[in-house]
Amino acid sequence: MYNSACHRRSALPLLALALAGAAMPAAHAQTRPYPERPLRLIVPYPAGGGVDIVARTLSGRFTESLGQQVVVDNRPGAGSIIGVDLAAKAQADGHTLLFVNLAYAVNATLMPTLPYDPLRDLLPVSLIATQPHILVAHPSLPAKTTRELIALAQSKPGQITYASSGVGTGPHLAAELFSLMAGIKLNHIPYKGAAPAIADVMGGHAQINFSTIVTAMPHLTSGRLQVIAVTSAKRAQVLPAVPTIAESGVPNYAAVGWYILLMRSGTPAPIVERIHAVTVAALGNAAVRERLVGDGAEVVGNTPDEAARFLKAEIARWGAVVKSAGLKPE
Repeated sequence: MYNSACHRRSALPLLALALAGAAMPAAHAQTRPYPERPLRLIVPYPAGGGVDIVARTLSGRFTESLGQQVVVDNRPGAGSIIGVDLAAKAQADGHTLLFVNLAYAVNATLMPTLPYDPLRDLLPVSLIATQPHILVAHPSLPAKTTRELIALAQSKPGQITYASSGVGTGPHLAAELFSLMAGIKLNHIPYKGAAPAIADVMGGHAQINFSTIVTAMPHLTSGRLQVIAVTSAKRAQVLPAVPTIAESGVPNYAAVGWYILLMRSGTPAPIVERIHAVTVAALGNAAVRERLVGDGAEVVGNTPDEAARFLKAEIARWGAVVKSAGLKPE
């Protein structure tokens, strides 16, 4: 005689085993180690530039802390858009990182369309460092101070030329903000990179340049360039005798470059926290700090929330400059 109660009792252990087996992949996925393979750190610029140098300085420390190789992947092109888009479409599993600079914020307004949303598709892990530019000039320029430069530009509207590393770059925006706040008209000559721009200032083909400290420093020492001012709100640690633009003619002026580490939005919070902790530890390393400060940078290393607020503010700030100056992409 068939006993249904007995059948139900004998089926219960089998059902429990089946349910446990179905749950195993999900539980296993939640406990999978991170990272489980090498990471790539996308740098949307060529090797050898400022962003690349800082990224490689950090990647070695990341490799030591994470126990997996962190490989710098240079993906230049389209004003950094190609590399950024690659990161924006990567898996949100924490194995792809992105290292960007000020151009990331500028492109949000400068470019009519982008294949990604800079605030939605990528999330900040930490602001790594800020870096002032320095206003340098050919030694023949009669203006030796910010006030003298402004007076000279006012007497010769559009005749003072400045070289930049390209439309939408940090040096370009620093110069445009200077022009707007000082009420002067300068003549912009864009180049494809910082090296040819500063070379033409030294050659006398352009008169001034907003340069990074590390790029200009050897030429200041040799006397091939003269320094006028720094662009940060306070004087640079490595050039304490050089005045700021704000203190020498344009109150409240400040324009600094920066480096931010980003990850794909949707990356699990524990992974973001892990990468943030590794970043802060790397920035606390004496050799890393010495390298960054030596290049004129101010080390930051803030929280993801603080970095997100900073990035949002920079997009709004430089967007206003792009619109006011009527800037267009090359």
